[in-house]
Amino acid sequence: MDSWIRFSAQSQAKERVFRAAQYTCTLLGYTLQKGGAGVELLKTVKQLEAHVSLTRKCKSLSASQCYTSVSQAYSLYINSGFHVTLSLSPVMRLGNSAEAVEAAKRAVHLSDSVLRLCLTVAHLNKAMYFACDNVLWAGKAGLLPQLDQVKWSQRSFRYYLFALILNLTRDAYEIRLLMEREARSSHVGSKATWTSSPPSPHPSSLTPENVDLSDPSSLPGAILPVRLRRQCHLLVTVLRSNPPLLLDLLKNACDVFIPLDRLGIYPTGQGFVGACGLASSVLSILTIVHPWLKLKP
Repeated sequence: MDSWIRFSAQSQAKERVFRAAQYTCTLLGYTLQKGGAGVELLKTVKQLEAHVSLTRKCKSLSASQCYTSVSQAYSLYINSGFHVTLSLSPVMRLGNSAEAVEAAKRAVHLSDSVLRLCLTVAHLNKAMYFACDNVLWAGKAGLLPQLDQVKWSQRSFRYYLFALILNLTRDAYEIRLLMEREARSSHVGSKATWTSSPPSPHPSSLTPENVDLSDPSSLPGAILPVRLRRQCHLLVTVLRSNPPLLLDLLKNACDVFIPLDRLGIYPTGQGFVGACGLASSVLSILTIVHPWLKLKP
């Protein structure tokens, strides 16, 4: 219960809930379209998705106020039959941009140079992404009627993609460090268990000098799968013992397909984008409900 109270008290959690609802609508629309649903039903789902997306921009509203805004706009749309723009507070996601800049300031002081570079640049790109998103919000709300929304949307997704690539690079770097540490600890443990009798040669330790050419199993072709299995075992061990790193890797891997599709680099379709967005939103909610699952720094 305490976790749930802490969860509902955070504006970031509310934004993640609406993000999950938005991509649920995307996935639902794709499913209905494949199932041959009527045009009016598809139009209604897309309209609801647009309203939920706009509601995400307002962090100053409570959950009940946001729900009321969506419900009222949805009812107006159903009754009148034309597009209704949500009457939301002019407060946009400026808070997210400020949070990203502050996170970049903190990342500058990290001792590890790779983490310092990846996190600092990633947070700065997220700040630029949110800034472009604010401009897009103003265009959709009618504050900037002459705004080229396609151009600004492409620009924001480029910043988003670069931030996700850097986050995935950070995850890969931390996985490599942990795998090296795990390999060293396993090597030390195996040395401690050695007896005075010489151990039998392990395939991964074979060299050209001690390879018996008459034995096909000792050839390099047979050594490679053993080494590959060992690396896979290390990877599974590291990810299993580090849930925050595993969740961050899965979340970033799901998120990266969204800008790839929007930019036309790797089109995957609305259904796949909706599934990835929903999955990453659920993972983000988990890190808010259980703060120990959030990867630090």
